[in-house]
Amino acid sequence: MAKIPEKKQMDVSAPDDEWLAQLTEEIIEPELEIVDAHHHLWIRNGHRYLMPEFADDIATGHNIIATVFAECGSMYRQDGPEELRSLGETEFVTGCAAMADSGVFGSAKICQGHISRVDLTLGERTRDLFHLHTERSGGRFKGIRFTTAWDASDKIANHAPAEHILLDPEVQAGGRVMADLGLTLDCWVYHPQLSDVAALAKAVPDLTIVLNHTGVPILGGPYKADPEQVRADWRRGIQEVASHDNVFIKLGAFPIRRSGDTVDRTQPPSSEEVATAWKPWMTECIEAFGPSRSIFESNFPVQKLWSSYQVTWNAFKRIAASATPSEKEDLFKNAAKAAYRLT
Repeated sequence: MAKIPEKKQMDVSAPDDEWLAQLTEEIIEPELEIVDAHHHLWIRNGHRYLMPEFADDIATGHNIIATVFAECGSMYRQDGPEELRSLGETEFVTGCAAMADSGVFGSAKICQGHISRVDLTLGERTRDLFHLHTERSGGRFKGIRFTTAWDASDKIANHAPAEHILLDPEVQAGGRVMADLGLTLDCWVYHPQLSDVAALAKAVPDLTIVLNHTGVPILGGPYKADPEQVRADWRRGIQEVASHDNVFIKLGAFPIRRSGDTVDRTQPPSSEEVATAWKPWMTECIEAFGPSRSIFESNFPVQKLWSSYQVTWNAFKRIAASATPSEKEDLFKNAAKAAYRLT
């Protein structure tokens, strides 16, 4: 199996703060405690989204008590062995967490958990790398994200050199190392690859796996012509993955479809519009995995291109409106704490 190339920085445009500021909403259930289980901090194309910017978004009204940083190629070392360069991101996030612990940016435990990057095709050789990340993180290193999203169409962006990398024996050996060390594996795949996540979960049943971004149904490219088939294939894959108790799912990073000729597209979407677009997909995930294995995620600042932090979490609360108080605790806090072993 070919080695996974070094993580490339995500090419993300800057959010339009003035556009987003046109809409403010009253916070739904402002006392509900939230662990934001997926966000980034970075500098991209001159756009800065670091601790001050993220803290400003958190301060818009929702009760964020802790967050989990998801790897994104930030602040990698410029030189040295390739497999060690991601330690730069771990050291950067550790510094951000220390800043949060000072209380200067509010009471939230920002970056309490950190998901980094290690190439699982290294198999058993990953063990020493995991120890290095643990040492550099001050105990905040919780695991890695292994991005293997791949599709045969040249119209779909590939993030891996081949299709079935999760089935590689060396990758599964790396997964067993993670299980032995009590680490969590985030998987980012496209919906035709969901069976690969299920196969990995079966092969390494002691490994905690978190499926990213609602299972990423591909709604464009060659799949655009038959959305019902996409929905059926995605649903089948979600149910297969959910049948393995060691897998959680993160709900977010989903397109916002604003239909109708009367929609004022000069205005950002409301939480009602976002919830309407997301609810049919996310409720199916919650039904399949159960609230105790379903985790809402902001995916900021990527999501900020389309909706504010305030609106995004209001949308999640609308989606979960019919849940019981204990189910809401799972969806917004407890499932994230369990998946990433947050204290």
